[in-house]
Amino acid sequence: MEKIVKIEGYNPDWVYEFQQEKARIMGVLKNYSLCVEHIGSTSVIGLGAKPILDIMAGVQHLDEADTFIEPLKSIGYEFVLHKEFPERRFFRKGQWRAGTHHLHIYRFGSEQWKNQLSFRDYLRSHPDVRKQYQELKLSLAQKHPGDIVEYTKAKAPFILNVMKKAKCLKEGT
Repeated sequence: MEKIVKIEGYNPDWVYEFQQEKARIMGVLKNYSLCVEHIGSTSVIGLGAKPILDIMAGVQHLDEADTFIEPLKSIGYEFVLHKEFPERRFFRKGQWRAGTHHLHIYRFGSEQWKNQLSFRDYLRSHPDVRKQYQELKLSLAQKHPGDIVEYTKAKAPFILNVMKKAKCLKEGT
């Protein structure tokens, strides 16, 4: 059975948990040059979320991530191949469909990297849009309570729209 989609109220401990996890990741990948960011809903103060920490690491070459599999395994991460996302490497901590931490690895400065940061930063600086996203997530959690895949798909148009607004704002158009 699929995990029930549950949106929790914002938890200020998420920031601390991210810092702790970032230190663990940097500790096992200390021989690499990484930029590590807190992304996703848990990174936005005031936004409810599924209690899953989304972490993004930027690398110079995506192939570097292949050498992360064993070190990350030592701190509980499992590499999950997603062929539909060739520009990302993904590691999960926790059980399938019930992960507690998601580590997304992108090429530093890539379009995907920028999109993640622009979405997060736009929500942080636009309380009205953050509130709309919160309402959407709660509504979709009720509509798809046992289907995390459909819940995620249904959020996509909103997320893409926010990324488009963020890009226009950055470009001044």
